[in-house]
Formats: sequence, C-alpha cells, structure tokens
Amino acid sequence: MTRGSGPYTHPVHPSRAEIRTGPSGPAPKSARAQMKFLRTREGGSSKSLAERLGVSRKTVDRYLSGATKKPQKRLQAALTQETEAEWQPQVKAQARQCAASSAGLVISTTAYFGFGSEGSDAGRMRDIQVAVSPSHAAAILAARDTGATDSELHDAVAEAIADAYFRVEGGGRAGLKVRIEAVERLDIAF
Repeated sequence: MTRGSGPYTHPVHPSRAEIRTGPSGPAPKSARAQMKFLRTREGGSSKSLAERLGVSRKTVDRYLSGATKKPQKRLQAALTQETEAEWQPQVKAQARQCAASSAGLVISTTAYFGFGSEGSDAGRMRDIQVAVSPSHAAAILAARDTGATDSELHDAVAEAIADAYFRVEGGGRAGLKVRIEAVERLDIAF
C-alpha cells in the first residue's frame, strides 16, 4: 500500500521517516568522463582504477587521453555501475549539506496534530506540506544520523512544522506546543 502521489510516493510505514532527495545532477555519461571521475575517486591512480574495472592500465590511459572512445559492452557496464555507485552518495551528501546550511527541507505529511498551551484548535488529522528552515533541517538530519528513535524524530519534525506552519516563524502563537501522532505519511525532501 502506498500513500501520496508524485515523485515522493512511498509505502506507508507507521513511524520511520523516509528522507528522499530531489533530482540530482546527472552522472558522467561518456567513457572518458566516467574514467576521469572514477580515477579521482581512486586517488588519481590509473592502476587502481584498471584493477577495479578489470582492464589493463593502458586501456584506462587510452580512454583518459581520448584515443579510445567507445568501450566494449562489458567495460561499458562496469563503467556505468561503478560511476553510479560513486556518484549518488556524493550528490546526496552535497544535498544534505545544502539543506542543513542554506536551503532547508520540504516536509510533507499526513498525521494527527495535537496542541498544547495557548492552542485553541482541537487536534485533528492534517495533510501538511511546508518548507522548514536550515536550522530545523540540520536538527532533523542530525537526529536521523545519530539513530534517534521514531518518537525523537517525530518531535524534531513536529517542532519544525510548528515553527514553519503553526507559529509562522515565531509570530502569532509563539507558545504553541505541537505534537505529531498517528503518522500515515511522512516525506522529507531536500
């Protein structure tokens, strides 16, 4: 069973937030560009890259110099697989750093929101999508990275949503306490 629509749809899980990145820059496509990228990941060593790809160092050097352009199927498959394996973690790390330092996150959730002091609204199920500040993004990502419990993650998300949606960055209901329960869907995008 899945909830939501669009690029951030995922199976419903009762509590664990799934953090997804939006589109990233494309990985290198040409054999030469892939070889250059992978060689940098190997610390600049053509020999190490050749061993990784199962070819000779001379073969790697021919692609790097541009003397050879079109690899055989086995080498093309190895280049694509190795490039993708190295590219995505790098892009995701950059997106996480950007979210925590300048861009923030977009949280989209369907959950029960309850309220504490100074809250006149009764708690209810809400479907909310809101951009949260980089400081809240950093707190959520840090909690997730340090193995926070689902309850701790929900508290961090509730605080971020409270500031961005209910308190409107400190205005209006500054003392409002928000708690999040019965999470049906929780998507966090960079």
